[in-house]
Amino acid sequence: MSAVLVEDGVDKGAIWHFGEPVKEGRALEAGTAWADLSHLDIIAVSGEDRLKWLHDLTTQFLSDLEAGTWRAGMILDPQGHIEYQFNVVDDGKTTWLVLDPGYRDGLVTYLTKMKFMLRVDVRDASGEFAVLRAPGAATDIGGPFALVPRTEIDYMRAGFDAVATQVGTWALDAQRVAAGRPRIGFETDHKSIPNEIGVLNTAVHMNKGCYRGQETVAKIFNLGNPPRRLVMLHLDGSEVGFPAKGTKVENDGVVVGFIGTVARHHELGTIALAIVKRNTPTDATLSVDGIPASQQVIV
Repeated sequence: MSAVLVEDGVDKGAIWHFGEPVKEGRALEAGTAWADLSHLDIIAVSGEDRLKWLHDLTTQFLSDLEAGTWRAGMILDPQGHIEYQFNVVDDGKTTWLVLDPGYRDGLVTYLTKMKFMLRVDVRDASGEFAVLRAPGAATDIGGPFALVPRTEIDYMRAGFDAVATQVGTWALDAQRVAAGRPRIGFETDHKSIPNEIGVLNTAVHMNKGCYRGQETVAKIFNLGNPPRRLVMLHLDGSEVGFPAKGTKVENDGVVVGFIGTVARHHELGTIALAIVKRNTPTDATLSVDGIPASQQVIV
């Protein structure tokens, strides 16, 4: 069957599925799948000071980043709220930040303002390079990934097609939800802090020097709990449609949070990531647009 494309949202134009999402999900779980992520944006940071500079600006430990190693990272605002989320890889000369559409221009502007006298250069490289989800077992940041010059992307696609099954965002989202990996703009809002979405010691390194917003992260980590927490919901699968992103999550008629990504997993059925108030009982059966949902605690 020909590809069915995503019709709206940040992934608009990407491949949603090829008509057999269960087969695609199983291939992804088996490590025998690949996906075209060329709709994502890419920022290139070059210059001798790039790794130390990014280490100081982001939540991730990057000063020792080895070529070819992928890590997740974030940039927070001064109050510790999440502003940018990305994956990072270095090739020995340039560091590449891969992020969702819609955030590139703001991040380029911010990074450019923070250059000062350091030997770094920042540019939008989305037209030069693309990212593919390569065949192989899933990593903790959703890879493995391949950073490919756009002039070579057709060659790389053909190579992957020869050894693996191409899948779309349906299978990728289902795997991400099952793994409890949050995505900016889905499981976050203007108030989100890293502590409540399960990224401490992954995208947020807990043993590094100061970065913007670190005081909030450290204070809540050491002295208390965040006001909200990330959960995976198992929704009643009898409904054909999905609740929309942002739909209210209720406990006995009281709004306790909002839904993020909803996906249909090849084994788990209809699942979703949601942000709920921390005091919501973990054994409560919640409701999303009238659909019953049981919780699986992540944070």
